[in-house]
Amino acid sequence: MFRAEIGIIGGSGLYHMPGLTNVREEQVSTPFGDPSDWLTFGDLHGRKVAFLARHGKGHCLLPTDINYRANIYAMKQVGVSAILSISAVGSLKEQHKPGTFVIPDQFIDRTYARRSTFFGPDIAAHVSMAEPVCREIGATLLAACQSNDVTVSKGGTYVCMEGPQFSTRAESNLYRSWGADIVGMTNLQEAKLAREAEICYGTLAMVTDYDCWHPGHDSVTTEQIVDVLSQNNATALKVMDAAVAALSAKRNCHCQSALKDAIITKHSVISFTTRQKLRLLLDKYLQ
Repeated sequence: MFRAEIGIIGGSGLYHMPGLTNVREEQVSTPFGDPSDWLTFGDLHGRKVAFLARHGKGHCLLPTDINYRANIYAMKQVGVSAILSISAVGSLKEQHKPGTFVIPDQFIDRTYARRSTFFGPDIAAHVSMAEPVCREIGATLLAACQSNDVTVSKGGTYVCMEGPQFSTRAESNLYRSWGADIVGMTNLQEAKLAREAEICYGTLAMVTDYDCWHPGHDSVTTEQIVDVLSQNNATALKVMDAAVAALSAKRNCHCQSALKDAIITKHSVISFTTRQKLRLLLDKYLQ
C-alpha cells in the first residue's frame, strides 16, 4: 500500500489533483467498506499526498450516500495526519459573495441519516468537538489564500444539511437567524470522523451561490452552481498547492491526541473483533 502524509478531499467539480508527480492510484479497502473512489497518490512540493474525490469521479454519490467512515479511515490507513478539504457551499450572508471563499471554524449539524462515528456497539468514546477544525490547518489555508490574492473569510459557521435537495426559504432564513455563514452537505461528518481518527482537518469552502433567502436568488439551480464552480476550481487548486507546500510537518494542536481521554468503555469488555476493526485508532491506548 502506498503511503501519504497529507490528504486532500475534493468536492463538487474536483475529481483530480493537478501538479502531482509520480502519480499512481490504489484501491483501498477498510473495515467500514470502500471509500468513494480509488485514492490517487503522488508527490507535491516534496510531500507525499493522497487525493480522494468525495463524490467519486464523475460525481456519482449523493451527500447522504458517501461512506464518510471509509473515506477517513482509508486516509488513516495510508498514514495521513492532515486532511485539506475542498467543498462547495451556499452563502447565508451578503458579505460572502459567490466566487469567494470561507474557511469555517464551527459547524451546526442538520443531518439525520448518516453514521458519524467509528465507535459502537461495544465501545463508547466521546471526543471534544468544541473546536471542530484544526486551527493550524485553518491558518495554513488562510495564508495560502492570501498568497494567491484570493478573497477569503477566516472563520464562520457551516450548517451541514442532509440534502440532496437545497434549502427551503424557511430553512434558509432560520439558518440566517442563527448567525450561520454558509450551508453545505458534507463537511461535518468528515470533521467528526477526522477528530476521532486523530487527523488534523480543515476545509476551504467555495461559495457558489446565495442560498434561496437572497432576493436575487428565487431558487438555486445546479446550472448556477456549476458555472461558479468552473470559475473557482482553478483558484481552489492553487490554494491547495500553496497549502501543501506550507503545511508544517509537526503541529502543536491537540487533534492527534483527541482520543486520549475520550474512551470511556472498560477496556476488558471491548471485544476482540472491535479491537481488530479499530486497531489503527485504539492500539496506542489499549496496550
